[in-house]
Amino acid sequence: MNLEDFITGFADLFDDTDPSEIVAETNFHELDEWSSLISMSLMAYVRTEFGKKITGNEIRTCDTVKSLYDLIESK
Repeated sequence: MNLEDFITGFADLFDDTDPSEIVAETNFHELDEWSSLISMSLMAYVRTEFGKKITGNEIRTCDTVKSLYDLIESK
């Protein structure tokens, strides 16, 4: 997995957010569409696509899309 592929997959979790708004430096908590449902979708996405498990608490410690990527890579 590389960062660009992760950003594309992460952006696909959103229905109403323009994918061009989501870059490595995006603070995803500030996106209007960010919710606990998308957080759960992110956990499922990571589990199915990368075979890794992340928790809601771990997601909350991340600020940017890049920090999420780094978290997943560290597992």
